[in-house]
Amino acid sequence: MAGISESVVDVLAIAAHRDDVEQTCGGTLMRMSARGLRTGILDLAQGESGTRGTAADRAAEAAEAARILGVAHRQALDLPDGAVANTLENRLKIARVLRELRPRVVILPYWEARHPDHAVCGTLGYEACFVAGLSRMDAGPHPPHRPFKIIYASLYADVRPSFIVDITPFMEQRFASLMAYRSQYANQQQGGGLFVPEEEIRERTFAEARHYGLLAGVKYGEPFVQREVGLVDDLTLIPVQSI
Repeated sequence: MAGISESVVDVLAIAAHRDDVEQTCGGTLMRMSARGLRTGILDLAQGESGTRGTAADRAAEAAEAARILGVAHRQALDLPDGAVANTLENRLKIARVLRELRPRVVILPYWEARHPDHAVCGTLGYEACFVAGLSRMDAGPHPPHRPFKIIYASLYADVRPSFIVDITPFMEQRFASLMAYRSQYANQQQGGGLFVPEEEIRERTFAEARHYGLLAGVKYGEPFVQREVGLVDDLTLIPVQSI
């Protein structure tokens, strides 16, 4: 049983939909796990409004993807798919999970996005992190907790990353976790004009990761934005060569 100050997970990725994490920060979760940290995923919606597949399909696929990613904990809330809203009720639902899992780091989607659910998740998640630390807020049986660090997965945002995580050793597993969602990414007639053909998904996935890896001098990378300034202790140990 975790004590009051003990984290159930060290790093928690919060996303609107099952498969969002696999696309944007799955490699990072695997890298953290390889370093001995406990990782988790909180999906806000269950996928009942998707063009392809059912919520039950997505649940089974998410479980398989979690196994591939090696996460210690994964769960989905019941926010309406396609209509995720930043309400006090929803902030409290997330805050209850934050108090239970007590992560030090939370990964959120970047706050500007094509899909409204993704953009809302970025602001909703941040405000839930704040609410989770309010001692007089009724957010479940666990004591208040606020993550130390909040970062934003920015793979699909047209912004300059604050930093890149090297996911080179985990690139194949990252791709496998995404392809666990056969209801979404296998070739099929339904939604054929909206979805990338299966034979192109690998090329696109690896090309995106290669682009961000090159920015940081590694083969494959995932980009993140932090709102805070960085802190450096030793100038000789700053990574990424300038010239």
